[in-house]
Amino acid sequence: MQTNFSPERLEADRLVRQANDILRTCVHCGFCTATCPTYVLLGDELDSPRGRIYLLKDMLENDKPASPKVVKHIDRCLTCLSCMTTCPSGVDYMHLVEQGRVHIEKTYKRPPMDRLVRRILGTVIPHTNRFRWAMLGGWLARPVARFIPGRLGAMAGMARRRPALRSSIDRAQVIPAQGQTRMRIALMRNCVQPALDPEIDAATVRLLTRHGCEIVIAEGQGCCGAAVQHMGEEEPAKAMARANVRAWTAAGVDRVVVNVSGCGTTVKDYGHLLADEPEWAEDARAIADKAVDVSEILAALGLMEPTTPHARIVAYHAACSLQHGQQIKTQPKDLLEAAGYRVVLPRDAHLCCGSAGTYSITQPELARQLRTRKVETLHALKADVIASGNIGCLNHLAAEANLPLVHTVQLLDWATGGPRPPALKP
Repeated sequence: MQTNFSPERLEADRLVRQANDILRTCVHCGFCTATCPTYVLLGDELDSPRGRIYLLKDMLENDKPASPKVVKHIDRCLTCLSCMTTCPSGVDYMHLVEQGRVHIEKTYKRPPMDRLVRRILGTVIPHTNRFRWAMLGGWLARPVARFIPGRLGAMAGMARRRPALRSSIDRAQVIPAQGQTRMRIALMRNCVQPALDPEIDAATVRLLTRHGCEIVIAEGQGCCGAAVQHMGEEEPAKAMARANVRAWTAAGVDRVVVNVSGCGTTVKDYGHLLADEPEWAEDARAIADKAVDVSEILAALGLMEPTTPHARIVAYHAACSLQHGQQIKTQPKDLLEAAGYRVVLPRDAHLCCGSAGTYSITQPELARQLRTRKVETLHALKADVIASGNIGCLNHLAAEANLPLVHTVQLLDWATGGPRPPALKP
């Protein structure tokens, strides 16, 4: 793609050079349209990666304020990154759309309701205790929640059960390995998971300590920053990244293990996010290099022989942030099969379920349509349980799925000596 950024802007601004390089990589082939969930759903070229690239090019190249048209179609992007898996030219769509969202946030004044919803999301989601109380309010209001329209109703709908008001990893601590210590790791504490399903973290701790990992819940760690970053709030996202880099660097760990794939994609990109801050860049790159999904670390350690094989058919839902964002495709399935489960995959497994972080709240109707499509493909497998590696997907799918939903680590923990996941009845 030909670009026309001025030489002065290219010389002065690294992000302008980045946008220029990314745009020039695109060859207009359109392969991305076939795997883009919003294009498949809506059939609008501007709701495809290629169409959005044209919109971003015009906006960034001419350094002009975002228009309502641009905002509409960029907001509809799930950031599922399926396009990056498909693209034969290696277009770095992730960083281009992130740059576009920052530009939108700086140059476009949203309608009052949009501003209110985004302010609530940015204020509540990155803070576990605030999120807990918000979910408790939503749970108490569940008799009338279905009558609340639009995005506020979608927020209330997240509270599908009473939230947990405490979890086993709420405080900084070191949890010793069982037997010989093979590795010292930091376990990232996600913002919403301790409230929505603290058993996922408990299962992760049991599973990793059983495999010889000493686990550090580092003092000072917090939200990965994804929730605000995806809304174009660059500075809050950077502040959260700095706090985590500081905490995990001080902890002196071999790996940073993440059991929420959306967070993992973000943490692995800290080196890029903080690249322009000399005092942070080196440590950020080091932490990004240490970051691994829990399935990666288990595959590297080698899953112990299952002590309690379970003849369950598992429908594996690959979270976009795992299969596209981190390019982790085989490890979760291989681990489940090694643990004795029969794993089945839905058709169109590459398409997003519609959760996508805050997307299910900011774009509730599109998210609902994508969820319905995904649930239909999962039900067609006639499995006993649905497993995934992302709490956002699990909570989103629960609204329509008539099957138990569990995190992959819960099934692995059960097979290697842990308790039965609460979602699975005897």
